[in-house]
Amino acid sequence: MAKSPIKIRILGAGPAGLYAGYRLKRLLPSSDIMIVEQNPQDVTFGFGVVLSAQGLQFLAGDDPELVQAISSGLEAWEDIEVRVGGDRVRIDGIGFTAIARLELLRILHAKVREVGLQPIYSKSLEDLSQFRNADLVIGADGVNSLVRNEYKDAFGTKVENLTNWFAWFGAARPFDALTQTFLETEEGPFNAHHYRYSKTHSTFLVETTADNFERLGLQKFSEEESRLFSQKLFTQVLEGANLRTNRSIWRQFPKITNERWSHKNMVLVGDALRTAHYSIGSGTRLALEDVQALIGAIAETNGDIPSALALYEERRKPIVNKLLSAAAQSAEWYEHFDQRMKLPPLEFAHEYISRSGRVDPDRLVLTCPQFAQDYMNWKKIADRAAGG
Repeated sequence: MAKSPIKIRILGAGPAGLYAGYRLKRLLPSSDIMIVEQNPQDVTFGFGVVLSAQGLQFLAGDDPELVQAISSGLEAWEDIEVRVGGDRVRIDGIGFTAIARLELLRILHAKVREVGLQPIYSKSLEDLSQFRNADLVIGADGVNSLVRNEYKDAFGTKVENLTNWFAWFGAARPFDALTQTFLETEEGPFNAHHYRYSKTHSTFLVETTADNFERLGLQKFSEEESRLFSQKLFTQVLEGANLRTNRSIWRQFPKITNERWSHKNMVLVGDALRTAHYSIGSGTRLALEDVQALIGAIAETNGDIPSALALYEERRKPIVNKLLSAAAQSAEWYEHFDQRMKLPPLEFAHEYISRSGRVDPDRLVLTCPQFAQDYMNWKKIADRAAGG
């Protein structure tokens, strides 16, 4: 390990920043570590965090107690429900778990305190000048990363907004599965991604096309007007429940990539490094895996930071690029969801579950046997009818 204590500064006290501080203090207990966050404690964007059915098992080997603490607060389900044209299609076997984002932050903050760290909240930075003498600066400061933006040319940053518009709400009711509701309304085409993150509340993300957004003038809506508009639009889905806001403004998804993951003593993780479209629900897991890979590289190189940063990128980049390819395909499908809503429900659902390229016919049969059978039975009948 490092021959002498090193100075580490972490920007961002979201899941990635807190987890980085916790793991680094365990790995390098004599080091000077500071976590800086521009927002007050317990202020966060969003409502729930989605994980795969395997959840946080990739962390279990390093910290089973942390996994146990997070797992105790998870909501779990085994199906996806696709609602389109008044029909409901269940896709079995695609398990997910979710947890309230604030609960996840509370758990990680407790772990940070266990190792003697106290993040500095409500501290806004205009630049990184005060961190020039740090041995390592970790940019875990999200989509609007100061670390990345100050050195975007050095990182080779590329930001491209997708065309669809979305607003992130919460709903004061649970749903029994991860649900995708697609509506063709008098107000145009909309879809909602909704799932429970606690026994009483759900995330409820509303999306529409660029043309429809412009036609309705949604850019002029206040946050409260957007909430009431969306609540009325999905009133049957909500079954009397109210939507909740948390910086629930209309926005376009920023597709962020960086050609280089580190520059001098700085390195990026999580959304500061790259964004994966929300439709694959992997943002938080990717961020935690980034941190895990970075810590592993630091440990393997005995605290030699330049060597560790190079190793981190070399090993992690191919894994991330594969997932980003799937996320890009999924995002492209959503960019044109309105054109697909005329498909028969089972065909639409089949397109949906196959959209990222990760679920081929063989995997579909293995993972979703009931849905695969329903789809094949329908297709046979449809093919016969077309041939006749």
